Amino acid sequence: MTGTQAQSSDNAQQPDGLIIAAETRRMIWNAVAVDGDRVFVAGPRWAGVNGPAIALIDGKDGLIPYPDASWNAWQPGSDVTKTFVNVNAIRRDDHNGLWVIDTGSPTFGGDPLPGAAKAVRIDLATNRIGRIYPLGPRVALPGSYVDDIRFHGDHAYLTDAGRAGLIVLDLRSGEARRVLDGAPSVTAPTGRPIVMDGEIVRMPDGSPLRVNSDPLEVSPDGRYLYFGSLHGPWSRIETRLLDDPGISASELASNVEAWADLPPVGGTAMAPDGTLYFTDLANEALKKRAPDGTITTVVQYPGLHWVDAPALAGGFIWLPVPQLDRLPLFHKGTSKVVWPIRLYRYKLDAQAN
Repeated sequence: MTGTQAQSSDNAQQPDGLIIAAETRRMIWNAVAVDGDRVFVAGPRWAGVNGPAIALIDGKDGLIPYPDASWNAWQPGSDVTKTFVNVNAIRRDDHNGLWVIDTGSPTFGGDPLPGAAKAVRIDLATNRIGRIYPLGPRVALPGSYVDDIRFHGDHAYLTDAGRAGLIVLDLRSGEARRVLDGAPSVTAPTGRPIVMDGEIVRMPDGSPLRVNSDPLEVSPDGRYLYFGSLHGPWSRIETRLLDDPGISASELASNVEAWADLPPVGGTAMAPDGTLYFTDLANEALKKRAPDGTITTVVQYPGLHWVDAPALAGGFIWLPVPQLDRLPLFHKGTSKVVWPIRLYRYKLDAQAN
């Protein structure tokens, strides 16, 4: 990985403490996970680049397909159950596992291919697939975009950014359930647009981009799941209610509470003390929300343009910068991406992780 200090294309001075950890012209990195000295990155197929779905950065600038080449070799018409069709998130758990969230849809806004949507756990000690959790047609619906994952005990929680809702996954049985389908707490509001470079991000038909349930975190004590659409605001609900399949949909909905009125965010990470780090898209900034609700700016820099899915590891917060709004999809087929794509890291206070 390169430690080169550099300036972005707008010549703004890079802030002290912000380090370029790696860069590439092959992938659009929207996710990162760290295991000791190993750094993993991932990016969605619909971004239109030619790198692997998941890569291990080899310490120079190379990208090694992970866990192997075959899992990264999906082509239209090939097996979707043992390959990555479209990776949207990777996440390291507390038991030496790397989780991969495959939306199952190779196109943005498309339907998951039959049998393709899944959560895959890789054993980091052996670099082999430990278990595959299929997200069947009752969970990954037409229009679903399974987005990200968090854990508590024997359960995992996933967001669906396409068909608004949450997914509860029993890690022992493998059974998955949809909850809060179409609820206001998981649905993108119409009055909070995503603004980047001073303009509303729009779909090819000209309508504002709306992303349903996307960011989520579990409180350090495991009591609450915090969640919301990408646009905000955030809500919370007790995990014990989510974990109980006997709780009715109406009772579950009645127990959703307002939590934090955050702006549109690219991604979040929660520290052990309950501090929520989030990337403020419009302001190209990393901010933090203290447990008492106070919000402060950690670092602001034009190079942090649409930071997605940060990760806390080794005393740093790792910040992939995919520049998603600059992809051709959102600009009538013309790319506005400023190459190279970069992964930054920023040193945090000792208590952060």
